[in-house]
Amino acid sequence: MPNLLLELRSEEIPARMQRKAAGDLKKLVTDALVEAGLSYEGAREYWTPRRLALDIHGLTARSADVREERKGPRTDANEKAIEGFLRGAGLSSVSEAQVVSDPKKGDFYVAVISRPGRAAEEFVAEVMPGIIRDFPWPKSMRWGKASTRPGALRWVRPLQSIVCTFGPEHEETTVIPFEIDGITASNITFGHRFHAPEPITVRRFDDYAANLERAKVILDAERRKDIILHDARDIAFANGLELVEDEGLLEEVSGLVEWPQVLMGSFEEDYLSIPSEIIRLTIKTNQKCFVTRKPGEETLSNKFILVANIQAIDGGKEIVHGNGKVVRARLSDALHFWKRDQGDLPDLETLEASAKKFDLDLKKPLDQRMAKLDALDVTFHAKLGTQGARVSRIRALAKELAKIIGADAALADRAAVLAKADLRTEAVGEFPELQGLMGRKYAVLQGEDASVAAAIEDHYKPQGPSDRVPEDKVAITIALADKLDTLTGFWAIDEKPTGSKDPFALRRAALGVVRILLERRVRLPLLATTKDADLLSFFHDRLKVYLRDQGARYDLIDAVLTADADDLLMVARRVEALTAFITSEDGKNLLAGTKRATQLLAAEEKKGTVIADGVSAALLKLDAEKELFSAISGASKDASNAVAGEDFRSAMEALSKLRGPVDRFFEGVLVNDEDAAIRANRLALLRLIRAATGTVADFSKISG
Repeated sequence: MPNLLLELRSEEIPARMQRKAAGDLKKLVTDALVEAGLSYEGAREYWTPRRLALDIHGLTARSADVREERKGPRTDANEKAIEGFLRGAGLSSVSEAQVVSDPKKGDFYVAVISRPGRAAEEFVAEVMPGIIRDFPWPKSMRWGKASTRPGALRWVRPLQSIVCTFGPEHEETTVIPFEIDGITASNITFGHRFHAPEPITVRRFDDYAANLERAKVILDAERRKDIILHDARDIAFANGLELVEDEGLLEEVSGLVEWPQVLMGSFEEDYLSIPSEIIRLTIKTNQKCFVTRKPGEETLSNKFILVANIQAIDGGKEIVHGNGKVVRARLSDALHFWKRDQGDLPDLETLEASAKKFDLDLKKPLDQRMAKLDALDVTFHAKLGTQGARVSRIRALAKELAKIIGADAALADRAAVLAKADLRTEAVGEFPELQGLMGRKYAVLQGEDASVAAAIEDHYKPQGPSDRVPEDKVAITIALADKLDTLTGFWAIDEKPTGSKDPFALRRAALGVVRILLERRVRLPLLATTKDADLLSFFHDRLKVYLRDQGARYDLIDAVLTADADDLLMVARRVEALTAFITSEDGKNLLAGTKRATQLLAAEEKKGTVIADGVSAALLKLDAEKELFSAISGASKDASNAVAGEDFRSAMEALSKLRGPVDRFFEGVLVNDEDAAIRANRLALLRLIRAATGTVADFSKISG
């Protein structure tokens, strides 16, 4: 079966767009082929900085002929109905339709529509210009003289050539010719811009990939990543160092080179006085280079690893020298930021009012930055006021939370005041992703308590399902205060997440609260704290997501979670206990009996059957119902006491004693007795079963 090779070659495509663009090309082309009735055995996309390529093998050479019978109206139908049928079937008159007789329904028209199959080449030539013209780039451009014409081709960067060949694996291939804005598909491509700029003639994918490699282009992005990673590890190891790996940077760098050449550069050791995080971000952001360190150490070395796109005749000396100059210049700036942030601001006299408001010490650099943040009235959100106002809210909330969590009140207050101070540092201004971390470093330098310093960094955490959760009680306090202030604030101005849109990352904040409460075993009444039932419901949604990710069954969560449940730790503990109970033999059998009781009771309640207000011992005639009444009385009391003591496993154990009596009740007792009083009493007994199990969960919501 034939194979199709497609390449779209252009000027350099931004690295961040390449992987998705290649996937989009594959989907657009294969979807179009399938829609045309063509099948294929496999398809794989490829990308480099200058090309998107697609290899489709085992493609059918021609789509199948199609014969379709379309039933129309009766022959005596009105004229408009017949005209509509003819128009829809593409017929010019009823003479082109067949008449079919039905003994019951009479004669009616049938249109027989035949469409001959089409050659794959013909279809590809027809569909490709539209795919290219409408390609979903996040950003695109026009270029050259043609760009002035209406409807001119737009592409991420100027499109230079198109390869489109088709043919069997071991025979000659043909070019599928199509044209778009003066670019005609051919079998000619080009290799590395500098090492092999001559034209290359290709037939099919195998020789295409091999010819490109000879022309210093590695087509497979995953292979380029593997080469970069292993060469970087090797060169670091050869110098007694280890590579600080960075998957995001590796992905980006592999999208910047077609022929990766890994080299090592260096900078002066004096720059190592800068925090490692700043060095790493400076080198990564400005030069797309990796950093190294001595094995087992946290601090960096003064060696960095760069990836060039040229195999230089001098072994890369000039490339290393040029990169080193830029790295040193950027590190010089970073060192300047680091030192400036530890010095005094020039306008301390203007900060006294803010210092007084927040009990700040203007002899300390971080305190000065917090005072500056407040004095400048830096906006947090147009409807929620300034950063200074927000810090005041966090401070007030932290005061209440510290009592619940058991954190030192003075340290929590100090941490709340300084938590946002590093937003006014030059290091964070240059690298916003370092907020919190830089605050911690500056706090340590000015002699803050270790708990305060930790809280400044950790109050942003966790920032996702895999991020670590604060451990220090002061850090937990500030982290909760920060997230709860964010959530209550945006709820108050009705800026809630909708669908997939969550511009203020409120889902992440709520999940952070959930993780802190559950993983640090914090008892916090959320409804009393936030005073918003709708926000509590939002927390419930995040709790469900978290517990399901932990392996909890959705029905067990629903069985425990009530609309007013605002102690999420207790909900989680109930789910944990219920999970253990419901998977035991006693639990399974009690669930079956309870469901039977609940369903029978619900059916009678729906019919309006009389149910006694309470169970009368005098009306209990059979041993099985007397035994059940006695068992419920004891189990209900024990379960309630256990729940009150927050011992949910003991509550489940108490309920498990009902298994035998419930089973024997349904085996030997007819609930719908002829005597109305006895029936009402037995239904009341069923209600006691429901009430007893309801002390720990709504068993009716449990499947199985």
